[in-house]
Amino acid sequence: MSHEEIAREICDAKEQIFVVYAFNATGKTRLSVSYKDLTKNDDGTHTGVYYNAYSEDIFVWENDGIDDDSPIRLDVRQSSLNKFHSSLSEDNIRDKLNRYRPTYRFEFINHANPEDGIDSIMFFYEEASPDDPNIVSKVPIKISRGEERIFVWCFFLALFEVEGWADKQSSHFFIDDPVSSLDDHNIFITASTLFDLIEDHFEKRKLIITTHHLGFFAILADWLKKGEKAQKFSKSARVCMLSARDGSIVLENSTSDVFLYHLRLLQLLEQAQRNNEVKAFHFALLRQALENVASFLGVGQFSYVLQQIGIDDERRSANIINTLSHKKVYYFESDELNPDNRDMFDEVFNKLKEKYNFVLHLPKQVTAQ
Repeated sequence: MSHEEIAREICDAKEQIFVVYAFNATGKTRLSVSYKDLTKNDDGTHTGVYYNAYSEDIFVWENDGIDDDSPIRLDVRQSSLNKFHSSLSEDNIRDKLNRYRPTYRFEFINHANPEDGIDSIMFFYEEASPDDPNIVSKVPIKISRGEERIFVWCFFLALFEVEGWADKQSSHFFIDDPVSSLDDHNIFITASTLFDLIEDHFEKRKLIITTHHLGFFAILADWLKKGEKAQKFSKSARVCMLSARDGSIVLENSTSDVFLYHLRLLQLLEQAQRNNEVKAFHFALLRQALENVASFLGVGQFSYVLQQIGIDDERRSANIINTLSHKKVYYFESDELNPDNRDMFDEVFNKLKEKYNFVLHLPKQVTAQ
């Protein structure tokens, strides 16, 4: 099949949600272009909105590092979106960004003409004067690549809500890999923002999400197909893989690949435990792994798995895992676990591995010299 044929298949499908894992060199960006071309109006205007590498390329750093007076800022290139910037406030971005708990602050530098939108964005931290703590100055900084990608994603999440763009191009969202350069924690948070977007829009428009990141794909696939709201999405979601075969591109359903999802989740948990980096959000991943095992065993409650692996008072433990894995908990409270919760994580995870002898194929741990 060609990318155009796959775009047509997705466009014509009854499902409203597509989550596509794309193997390398299968052209997921070309797929988004084909979908855009296929769904244009007769006058050439777009019927949907897109987030992809071109969206990220609108933002470019302006700091050559040679002249001490050169600005440290993220320039916003001119595009068709600039006219919508006047409806976008810094607070709109912060509302989306808060979930990631940024350590920096930022402010817009606008063009003189509101129609030209935002000229650039300055990131900074505040520094009190050693002579007078009431005097605070802004120290411009260049944020990391991962922080930049998170900021741009949150910028577009806020822009999706601006009247006149996404509401006019209301046919679909096509979102291509918003998790490049992100660590596992921020990949999980980004997945939760996308799940919110899906829940808010899937009844009104088609949503296509493509990614090269297996963990990101697994998280979304599990939430849509096996999570607590799976019944809501079961008939509307399709989980696929884009792969190359015999010189052609193939879009294959992957709902039968149950081991793919839970093994990847277990790999992430094993890595976090091995590196002593277990955070509150890992309880949500642990719960997904337990739910997948329960599903494989033919039962609907993961407390059954807790009982099978030898957890005393499995109902109490299930309630604690439910509480710790709830999005509002890891959003509003600390990422750090208290000792009792960390002990519970280790007990459940270790007994799960011992009971079912999972082979996770992680690289050997390197001992510090």
